[in-house]
Amino acid sequence: MSSPKVAIIMGSDSDFDRMKGCITRLKAFNIEPVVRVISAHRTPYQAEEFAKNAENNGIEVIIAAAGKAAHLGGVLAAFTTLPVIGVPIKSSTMDGLDSLLSMVQMPSGIPVACVAIDGSENAAILAAQMLSLKYDYLKVMLSDHKKSMVEGVMKKDEKLQQLIAEL
Repeated sequence: MSSPKVAIIMGSDSDFDRMKGCITRLKAFNIEPVVRVISAHRTPYQAEEFAKNAENNGIEVIIAAAGKAAHLGGVLAAFTTLPVIGVPIKSSTMDGLDSLLSMVQMPSGIPVACVAIDGSENAAILAAQMLSLKYDYLKVMLSDHKKSMVEGVMKKDEKLQQLIAEL
């Protein structure tokens, strides 16, 4: 069985730096990222075409990163039954609150899951969790990821306890 594919669609190439964590995390889970720049407003026909053909092209989840009006996730979700995860990008206007509200206020029938502002790594983890319903290897990798987070926090606590003891 080939590795699953997740599309990462950015409204602008300026979103790339904030989406690197998503790409890296997907690759760590052996999920193939398909990364594109497609604007909901400047290239609406391309957005429609991508969403309508995503499933036939092997895409199983779409992650949409956008700032300001942030309609990208909703536009893509309107043209597909695949799950769409929105990543609101922090813009200079309202520190990303505008993007967040645009994504979470979708009308009934066109859901877009939403992670935190600039929360691209969580978008990758959420996509992996969705895909783990089909790909069992992801259940193990997600469990290992959680275990490593526990170990990391425990090490930090250990260091803190040493610092406190030295006071």
